[in-house]
Amino acid sequence: MELFIYVFAALFSVINPLGTVPIFVGLTKEDTKAERSKTSILTAVNIFVILLISFFTGRYILNFFGISLDSLRIAGGLIITTSGFALLTGSFSKHKGMDKPKVKEDAYQRDGVSLTPLAIPMLAGPGSISFLIGLYQEYQSWNDKLIAVAAIFGVCLATLLVLRSSHYIVAILGASGINAISRIIGFIVIAIGVEYISSSLMNILNNVFN
Repeated sequence: MELFIYVFAALFSVINPLGTVPIFVGLTKEDTKAERSKTSILTAVNIFVILLISFFTGRYILNFFGISLDSLRIAGGLIITTSGFALLTGSFSKHKGMDKPKVKEDAYQRDGVSLTPLAIPMLAGPGSISFLIGLYQEYQSWNDKLIAVAAIFGVCLATLLVLRSSHYIVAILGASGINAISRIIGFIVIAIGVEYISSSLMNILNNVFN
């Protein structure tokens, strides 16, 4: 249960579906309720597939490129930390590249936005992918891996609920409320990234001096 809560909380914070709510509302403002529901379901399914593939195949990518787990965790920690700073400073859309005119124009002209830009890169980005690759290497037993998969599914389900309720969330919280929650989540995300970097640096130093 502790592992489930840890993976769920960390992954939900890194993915941060609340930060995507304004973008989801903007991309689906001309859609019907049924179309928004379909988009949210497809987005959650795409996220689950992407994260699952990353979780189970990431180690082969590491082995192919000769990347150590500690190096990955440091790189992932840096990405997670910068994402956290983007949330904390209110520049999440800019951090994801959604502030660029060409990107915006392309996003709004797409018939289906569930894969891009919603699933990639807004939700299942480098931070969540690197987190799951490191997690697979860290927990070796299949029981732990199944718990991690259950947590991934739980996060995708929670993301689905957030996206389906996005128009109501915006109406209730408003832009300022969502921004405030995103800043709190950003602080947590920064702490997760710093923990990743510090623990990996300690492992590297221990291996050097022992």
